Amino acid sequence: MTLQGKTAVITGSNSGIGLGIAREMARAGANVVLNSFTDRDEDHALAKEIGTEFGVTALYVQADMSKGDQCRALIEKAEGCDILINNAGIQHVAPIDEFPTDKWDAIIAINMNSTFHTMAAALPHMRQRGWGRIVNIASAHGLTASPYKSAYIAAKHGVVGMTKTVALETAEEPITCNAICPGYVLTPLVEAQIPDTMKEYDMSREDVIKNVMLKRQPSKEFATVEQMGGTAVFLCSDAAAQITGTTISVDGGWTAL
Repeated sequence: MTLQGKTAVITGSNSGIGLGIAREMARAGANVVLNSFTDRDEDHALAKEIGTEFGVTALYVQADMSKGDQCRALIEKAEGCDILINNAGIQHVAPIDEFPTDKWDAIIAINMNSTFHTMAAALPHMRQRGWGRIVNIASAHGLTASPYKSAYIAAKHGVVGMTKTVALETAEEPITCNAICPGYVLTPLVEAQIPDTMKEYDMSREDVIKNVMLKRQPSKEFATVEQMGGTAVFLCSDAAAQITGTTISVDGGWTAL
């Protein structure tokens, strides 16, 4: 499977799922544009490292995904966008009557509004180039709900809805738009939470993973960032040309319950 000559823009991609997807895109031959809100030497070094490892062009572009104008500027600075992966996201947990307004606004802006802005900016480029793939990283919480995550769940449901809408608007063009809905993925952030959770519940690592963190994930195994990347690459391939407007769950059976 090759994406040689294509350019993939991946938001929120200097770590975790986004970085895993960027690496798999580069492995498949795509040039990649990494992004986050920071602008550190190590961010640019990371892009250079990926470019060298996989023999592709790799850039890092700073943009704050909570700002619509910066979302759109990211696409323009990429100098071409055949593939758009909307991955940037944040989380906050609280009962809805205690949910801080600023946290609500930030989650909606970064998790949902950024997806609108980047898609709106990228579609003209895709139409000009005669081909395009959009993959929005939603969540199992884009299909179901949990207590205390009202903003995140509202945003991810919104992402799924926008995915369907864009798929219908581009249905007669060589452009597809789909969403991946992960359950728990083993990222550095999740890994760092395990020791504290072990102390909180006085449990072993194995018990914390299976009975606390993966309580709703029937496989009792984390998905990996490589699996997320592989799924994204598949959705960008010719084999997936007639897959559009749908969600693919990578959740160990979570949404089968």
